[in-house]
Amino acid sequence: MRKVLPSLILLLLLPLSTFAAPANLALYDPEALLQLQQDQNEKVDPALTLLIERANSALESPTRSVTQKERLPASGNPNDYFSIGPYWWPNPDSKDGLPFIRKDGERNYATLEQIPDSQLLRSFVQDVSNLAVAYHLTGDQRYGKAAVQHLRAWFIEPATRMNPNFEHAQAVPGIATGRGFGIIEGRFLIHIPDAVRLLGDQLSKNERESITRWFSELHQWMLTSENGKAENQWHNNHGTWFDAQVVAFALFTGDLDIARAQLKVTRDNRIAHHFDAAGKQPAEFERTRPWHYANFNLEAYNLLGQFGRQLGVDIWGYQRGDISLHRGYALIANYLLEPEEWPFKELYGMDIKAAHATMYYAKNAYGDAIFSEALEKIHRDSDDSIVETDPRLWPIQ
Repeated sequence: MRKVLPSLILLLLLPLSTFAAPANLALYDPEALLQLQQDQNEKVDPALTLLIERANSALESPTRSVTQKERLPASGNPNDYFSIGPYWWPNPDSKDGLPFIRKDGERNYATLEQIPDSQLLRSFVQDVSNLAVAYHLTGDQRYGKAAVQHLRAWFIEPATRMNPNFEHAQAVPGIATGRGFGIIEGRFLIHIPDAVRLLGDQLSKNERESITRWFSELHQWMLTSENGKAENQWHNNHGTWFDAQVVAFALFTGDLDIARAQLKVTRDNRIAHHFDAAGKQPAEFERTRPWHYANFNLEAYNLLGQFGRQLGVDIWGYQRGDISLHRGYALIANYLLEPEEWPFKELYGMDIKAAHATMYYAKNAYGDAIFSEALEKIHRDSDDSIVETDPRLWPIQ
């Protein structure tokens, strides 16, 4: 606790007007950020305490880069993002282990030792998000300057920047040097635009323009490359997260027509293929971890529903005949209240906390009592670690 007291005291001393959130935040709720500030007048808010602890830890983090891997992609370019499909393993029936074979739900962590790009990306985004929000709430220049250093390394500096594509993501040794499936690993980048917005003038005009240009090149690659076109065709969580990325990045770069067009793909094409009349998600329920994947898919809809409200495309209220997005959320809520009724086999068991974000967004979008009841059950049956997914700080997860 001692580590966070100076920042908390600073927070108490600064006037609230100092913290006016940018009007164009895409993920963070300005009112929720304000609540975090106001809570300090009466108590030490555990969510803010956690944020400051993470931001202080991020001050000690080295800058990360995709060039830090030992093994290069087929391009030979260290600046290209590279990863191996997470559920692919060496073939036990061949001397060289090729071609790799798939074991759904069983993650092969060994590939991360030589190719840590996916871990580096996630850690980079977490640190930048924590630092940016901490800077916004406290005004502490250390947080802002550290966030900018991380952003420069990942997006701007020629020696360390990531090339704006996922051409070599989720490769499969002996089968493919990269696949459209790998684009889903870019979902963490959805949180960077709000971090940039919260940093304000900590970034120079040139730095801001460079980052914006990077995201413009990325979403153009997603829409025009063969891997991007392939991923755009999937009617499961891959398609939903593709939409969420394109919309988030186009919102950031000001390409609103592109953002609206992709939201209409979500509304008109995805939902009817993802859900049946009962609200089931056939493509997710057939997996070895159906509870995880059903909620993972809905997490993308959480964002798309929010983006749709900003751009006038109704995702939350979609209904075609007996199929609606609402029923998909309600089905999860029902099973959360009666988990013993869950009919699907789970490789690692059913973690009710996986539905936390899903139920929170559904409660706000629909207002049904069942979503409030489901949230209460999660809070009642979970341990104190639930603060790590406080709704006001979800973009840092």
